[in-house]
Formats: sequence, C-alpha cells, structure tokens
Amino acid sequence: MGFEPGELVLEIGRGSDVDEALRSSISEITGTAFIEDKTNEVVDAVIIWWRDGDGDLEDELVDALTYLSDTGPIWILTPKAGRDGHVEPSDIQDAAPNVGLSQTSTLSAASDWSATRLVARKTAKR
Repeated sequence: MGFEPGELVLEIGRGSDVDEALRSSISEITGTAFIEDKTNEVVDAVIIWWRDGDGDLEDELVDALTYLSDTGPIWILTPKAGRDGHVEPSDIQDAAPNVGLSQTSTLSAASDWSATRLVARKTAKR
C-alpha cells in the first residue's frame, strides 16, 4: 500500500470487524500509532474502513481531505464481495470525482478487505 516509516496515518471507521493484522502491519511499517478520527495534525495518509450503510461516502471523503497533506492518498477499505457490508466498486468510482479525487488502484488488502487508493486529481499547470 506504499506506507513509509515516519508517516502519520489517520484511521476512520474502525470497528470490531477490521483486519487487525493489516492494522498492525501498517503501524509496524510507519513506526507510528494511528491517529483517531479528530486531530489537528496534517497526516500523510488516511485509511477509511467503509461498509455498506455507513452513510454518505462523499461527506466522509470531504472530511478526510481536511486532514490530508496535498500529496497523500486516501485508502478506502471495504469488505470483499460476499462479505457483510460489501460496497459496490461503482459507489467509490461515483463519489471520488465529486470531491476532487481520482481512483488509482484497487487491491486485496486482507482476506476479507479490498483497498481502493484515491489521490487528488492533477490540476493543469499554467
């Protein structure tokens, strides 16, 4: 997922169903603890655990952007197809551009979770 040592990562939507091994792996790579939902810090990346029925994804992405550095990614972690709370990929594809984000990749992050990487859209240089 591209995390680097020393990076600050904001975690949103943690529940009892998250993959603890994935969380531990990210923390081990960065060497830092996750920052909880509310902070005054600018973070290098945001991970959002997102399930069907969690609310409005666009609103959550807008909130996440307020903490994110200009070049940092947002990773949306969603239950894989067939799991409780599965989110259709089109839901992410529809929400991202509406808040100025582009989807760059999707991968299998854990046995029950897929990860979709979103980054700020490039603006034309003048």
